[in-house]
Amino acid sequence: MRILIVGAGIFGATCARILTDAGSQCLVVEARDHIGGNCYTEWDPDAGCNVHVYGAHIFHTSNEEVWRFVSRFAEFNCYNHRLKSIVGNAVYSYPINLMTLYQVFDVQTPSQARALLAAQCVQNGKPSNMEEACIAIMGPTLYQLLIESYTRKQWNRHPVDLSPELAKRVTVRTTFEDRLFADPHQGIPIGGYTSLIGQMLQGIRVETGHAMQPSEVERHSGFDLAIYSGAIDEFFSYSLGELEYRSLRFEHELINVDDYQGNAVINYPSAEVMFTRVIEHKHFDLVSGSGKTIVTWEYPRDWEPGLDRFYPIGTPQNEALAAEYRKCAARETPTVLFGGRLGSYKYFDMDKAVAAAFDLCRTLTGR
Repeated sequence: MRILIVGAGIFGATCARILTDAGSQCLVVEARDHIGGNCYTEWDPDAGCNVHVYGAHIFHTSNEEVWRFVSRFAEFNCYNHRLKSIVGNAVYSYPINLMTLYQVFDVQTPSQARALLAAQCVQNGKPSNMEEACIAIMGPTLYQLLIESYTRKQWNRHPVDLSPELAKRVTVRTTFEDRLFADPHQGIPIGGYTSLIGQMLQGIRVETGHAMQPSEVERHSGFDLAIYSGAIDEFFSYSLGELEYRSLRFEHELINVDDYQGNAVINYPSAEVMFTRVIEHKHFDLVSGSGKTIVTWEYPRDWEPGLDRFYPIGTPQNEALAAEYRKCAARETPTVLFGGRLGSYKYFDMDKAVAAAFDLCRTLTGR
């Protein structure tokens, strides 16, 4: 089978590798001038580390099949993601754990923490939005301190207008466990994500700098099938309406110190601060020294033509419209399959994108 794959991010690269290994001939076409999608990393010799050019990416998974697959192409370091949140002059441990609860409420034991949360939380068996879901698991004080304003900056929506599903990304613990992810497998690929995806695409024809138009994909002359990981609404010329996305603006700076902030990522939830987080890249690679460090300030913004799409916005209206586009795709373009964050209009983590690629490829190979 001859397959055209549009997009050289982790979803497209996974599809290309699996289908090539199964005997298909794949061509991967990428609009940017590099592979890797939003996971793309660049080596900076001054700082002595890889820079996550499009924002922080931490690989984590509980899926053994996914872990075995990515481990074929890179060795991962033992980085575990531990955040901090700065509000005013105070620094809080994040995700919310017993240290956070001590810092805010002066509780010191798991039993005290459980009692506090029982008193704080507003029980809701079926929350209708993100705010209700968050208050049900942490109460209003922590929600207003660490979640509400951060979410408004991130999505340009109040949490009452967002899906309760987004609250599943928020963790509350009554122990001092402060890793963001509890998955047994996590880390950063040694050599960076660009190297990882380059190894995945080894021996596969790749064309970068080629912004393939939907009409080209539909014709896909010389191919039996196309896999498309661009925006599904753009593919159909917004015929059902426009889906909403958030974009990002990054300010990268090389600073003449060994260590700028002491952590890979620090969140800034306050509405008064325009950026959402500050990233110091050397901490991902577990390196020190050199006397220089690369730091990135991350500013969310609405997507508009000419910008990169980063996040689908999870409102009920957007999710309903995306479902209509998926029905349209199944009906009108059966030889074009859609996937990835933009093609599926789903807020995938990297491991979920790989797993989704597995599922799509199984429908084609029967394996």
